[in-house]
Amino acid sequence: MRGTLVHSYLFLRRAIGLIGLLLPVVLIAGGLIVDGGLFNSISGYYHGSLRDVFVGSMCAVGVFLISYRGYDRVDEVVGNIAAVAAIGVALFPTAPAGADGAERVVGVLHLVFAAVFFLALAFFCLVLFRRSDDPAPTPRKRARNGVYLACGLVIVASLALIALCALLDLASALRPALWLETAAILAFGLAWLTKGEAVLADLAD
Repeated sequence: MRGTLVHSYLFLRRAIGLIGLLLPVVLIAGGLIVDGGLFNSISGYYHGSLRDVFVGSMCAVGVFLISYRGYDRVDEVVGNIAAVAAIGVALFPTAPAGADGAERVVGVLHLVFAAVFFLALAFFCLVLFRRSDDPAPTPRKRARNGVYLACGLVIVASLALIALCALLDLASALRPALWLETAAILAFGLAWLTKGEAVLADLAD
């Protein structure tokens, strides 16, 4: 029974990680092919031909996170917060260009859900994933902790830079929000794949 639960947890972690790694690639490449260009952010693809991919992926991440059970109550609470935020990101889209009053309100809710989602993911990487009951962790565990730390810092730095660009009104043809969100999502995906032991798994004795 315990072995079955372990495999289930590994599957959930890998599934979440794969979605994180594939989502920006599919949206950006698909947008170039189908819509003929780039959007200003990952969330902006809601307003393009790949809306269903974006919404479906975020809802899938939310469902997986709700199903995920970590080592203790803190893991579960943070996972549930991230799950609600992921679904909120999908159901409350970013405001389109020329948005009216209602669309702007929905857009603000989208930003709140997105911020909570990424902050929860950063907390997973920087705190929860790096914990260990072993006073002498294996070299692979130390290496995984390095991956988690790097991924968490990338997520936090990306959020800070997105906020800075918005504050300074630096939106441009370079689309900084798109690339910063992509970096954060890829970091999130790599961290969860690593936690699912698809990367740097402990070697068999």
